[in-house]
Amino acid sequence: MTISHMAAEVAEIPEVAARFLDLSRDAVQAAAAALRDRDPDLVITVARGSSDHAATYLKYAVELLAGVPVASVGPSIASIYRRPLRLGRAACIGISQSGRSPDIVEMMRAAGAGGALTLAITNFEDAPMAEASAHCLPLRAGAERSVAATKTFVTSALAGLALLAEWQEDADLRAAVAGAPDAFGRALALDWSPLAARLSRAQSAYVLGRGPGFAIAAEAALKFKETCGLHAESYSAAEVLHGPSAIVQARFPVFALGVEDAALPHVVATAERLAAQGADVFLTGGDAAGAMRLPSVDGLHPLLSPLVLAVAFYRFVEELARRRGFDPDTPPHLRKVTETM
Repeated sequence: MTISHMAAEVAEIPEVAARFLDLSRDAVQAAAAALRDRDPDLVITVARGSSDHAATYLKYAVELLAGVPVASVGPSIASIYRRPLRLGRAACIGISQSGRSPDIVEMMRAAGAGGALTLAITNFEDAPMAEASAHCLPLRAGAERSVAATKTFVTSALAGLALLAEWQEDADLRAAVAGAPDAFGRALALDWSPLAARLSRAQSAYVLGRGPGFAIAAEAALKFKETCGLHAESYSAAEVLHGPSAIVQARFPVFALGVEDAALPHVVATAERLAAQGADVFLTGGDAAGAMRLPSVDGLHPLLSPLVLAVAFYRFVEELARRRGFDPDTPPHLRKVTETM
């Protein structure tokens, strides 16, 4: 059987992560020094698609560790509406695999003009987004041929964690980032076949998380749609109880991403409540009555652990796509680079 581009790129994640940490170290340290010098009251992010999920991951990490609020800004504010923003005490972090989408580039230019310290996270250090920004953290992930972003998503989120660790000079997060390639490698060996068996013919599913895990839930739901033709929706494990849980009945599939952090008891409680409604619940990171526990990599820093789950998920979803009769490399109606205004 010919291996898919997606499977090959997922297998590269540990190597790509190690290469980024080695070759982009100076860029990360320079950007972190600029952040310490700016001491921002606000961080804004600019991204779309999987990159926006990486931005959401960074949002939670920055708010939890640095105590600085993070908000996502719609690129159309600059590209279509042409509305300037006052960002004199802010930092703006743009995330884009290609760094070429016109709306992202225009928003980064506008943020700089509005006074923000601008930082680009992109695979290509000569991309227009990088050239429009004061600093660039090049991912150096190599070509990504599958339409579904995998290694660039993980490396983008890792770049954000590396930047945060250096900005805050946090020894524990620095050590976690340094150990990320090994943790990613262990994640590739996890077996989630019970979830694959349940979803092989499913029509819809919920994916749940809290904190940084919510960002991974959003990314997982996108990949279910993109590669498997499966209608999946992501929710906070709290937000799902405010309405969406009403449609959860017998055998409704729920995938809950739990990690060893302060939110885990709340994720477990939601898993138990939905299981009691009759849902088929699959949970990582803990045990819940009525739910099946999926294996995960234990003992990780709580800001890294959800990203390690993303690596395990990518390997799983590529196999699920083929099991459901889809080519994971070529989702219908999609292209690798989407350029919007």
